[in-house]
Amino acid sequence: MAHLLGAENLSISFGTRTILDGVSLGLEEGDRIGMVGRNGDGKSTLMSLLAERQTPDDGRVTRRRDVTVGYLDQTDVLDGDLTVGQAIVGDAADYEWASNARIRDVMSGLIQEVDWNAQVSSLSGGQKRRVALAKLLTGDDDVIMLDEPTNHLDVEGVAWLARHLKQRWRPTDGGLLVVTHDRWFLDEICTRTWEVHDAVVDPFDGGYAAYVLARAERDRMANVVESKRQQLVKKELAWLRRGAPARTAKPKFRIEAANNLIADVPEPRDTLSLNKMATARLGKDVLDLENVSLTLGNTDLFRNITLRLAPGERLGLVGVNGAGKTTLLRLLNGEIEPTSGRLKRGKTVQTAVLTQEVKELDEVADQRVIEVIENEKRVFNVGGRELSAGQLVEQLGFSAQRQWTPVRELSGGERRRLQLLRLLVGEPNVLMLDEPTNDLDTDTLAAVEDVLDGWPGTLVVVSHDRYLLERVTDHQIALLGDGKIRGLPGGVDQYLELRASALAANSSASTAARGSSQAARAAAAGASRPGGHAAAAEPSGGGGTTTALAGSGASEAEKRAAKKDLTRIERQLSKLTAQAEKINAQMSDATQKSGGADFELIGELNAKLQAVAAEQEELEMQWLEASEILE
Repeated sequence: MAHLLGAENLSISFGTRTILDGVSLGLEEGDRIGMVGRNGDGKSTLMSLLAERQTPDDGRVTRRRDVTVGYLDQTDVLDGDLTVGQAIVGDAADYEWASNARIRDVMSGLIQEVDWNAQVSSLSGGQKRRVALAKLLTGDDDVIMLDEPTNHLDVEGVAWLARHLKQRWRPTDGGLLVVTHDRWFLDEICTRTWEVHDAVVDPFDGGYAAYVLARAERDRMANVVESKRQQLVKKELAWLRRGAPARTAKPKFRIEAANNLIADVPEPRDTLSLNKMATARLGKDVLDLENVSLTLGNTDLFRNITLRLAPGERLGLVGVNGAGKTTLLRLLNGEIEPTSGRLKRGKTVQTAVLTQEVKELDEVADQRVIEVIENEKRVFNVGGRELSAGQLVEQLGFSAQRQWTPVRELSGGERRRLQLLRLLVGEPNVLMLDEPTNDLDTDTLAAVEDVLDGWPGTLVVVSHDRYLLERVTDHQIALLGDGKIRGLPGGVDQYLELRASALAANSSASTAARGSSQAARAAAAGASRPGGHAAAAEPSGGGGTTTALAGSGASEAEKRAAKKDLTRIERQLSKLTAQAEKINAQMSDATQKSGGADFELIGELNAKLQAVAAEQEELEMQWLEASEILE
């Protein structure tokens, strides 16, 4: 493999703190490298140095002369005066970028729900993030560096990004460097892992699962004194080995070594004992939504839904943006009243909600971390272990020194950890978490999951983090934006299949309608011009603009042949439109009859639909080429 870029003895300090000390490493062609480590340990700094956006105190960055680097910042770097289309493809005409399959894939994966003509300054933070990512992925850089690319992406967006990156970077096609706390994403796309810690970088082969195993082996062989951290790593490893078959089947995961390491590690949760404790604390009735409908403005967000939470239940909630995930939590918490139906609440229920904004800590901004927890209680029972407030705070990553930091000086991730602890020590019996993984590193996430494992109550989690959902919840439900709730016995994979089927159906219907419209416009233009020559019209690339193609100076013979081609293509498009409508109807019937559970039939129909859509797309390009000749 050819060398792309690397570092030789890189060192950098901020104030009196050394972030990196004598780091040497390299990125080769085909590498997809994920960087992990605690917040503040230097992951983003190392990436910035490798991209030559920062200058090291010592050492140097090497780069092959012809290598170009694309970089995704955590911060907003787009020009707010541009439209979405201009920010992504500049002044390129629609037909110029629409003929590129990779660019079309990026647009469909990231920009479907963003107005192509909207000003960037008018977009939400999440939309700006998608536009910046789309701008980067439509380029032709040899190396792409992504700093927290999954922020503001839902489960579906994360899955699309993983698929796109895996297809894009083959063993000899450039390289990828990514910093993210999304462990599913790391394990799905990475061929190597760099752990940044204590001013050094340790490389590991494989994705997150292989890294967890290697780290556990390293700690065991070195006889590490940090027994608490080691046990968390082993527990994480145990979860990975007992998890989805797709993970355990990976050749990189040395199963025999893993089995030896986790032989004495118990299951993450003693479900029976926790359910008994939860029933004792809650009784039989917890929270029930019965035939609930909710209308907000002109939108029917929920229509006649029923949801019953049992004592000790652990429920994960996924859904499309705007489908009402946070609103459902507010309904369960009694913060808003349904338009119809009712919320039935058990007599002993005591709820607590971790919101996305964590504004609740503003009222204790002048207190220190340890004081916030000790105000609630000084001694706690966690999973049968008695812990002091200091020990509990340390378990979630606050060192003895950091425990005395005023709340107002905490980072976003630290505030989320503290608020979660504050909720837990208040001893609720129903806990609702709204995107709890925001701003948390992988080690902290493992610690949070460890705390939740021993928590005896009913848990509801809204998250785009697949790993967390599979790890701490026992089953999931989905909101697909149609006002209903669907159970997901097949987990997140089932949700993605349902969404893919729905999007394919919508895309096919849209493509067919566009093809018919183009044919009609061409026929009308041909009838109104001498000789019946049709003017070429470019399909909308997202903003709905129409662009005339330049004339080709073709001979009369070529024009006659092009005219015949147009007639043939329009007939074929008409037939394909009819086929797409038929398949759409079959998919709709299959979904209604099975509730979306007949994956084999839906998958088969979806494959047919995608084949038709691909053929339509190819014919549309041929139609444009023939029309160009007639200009």
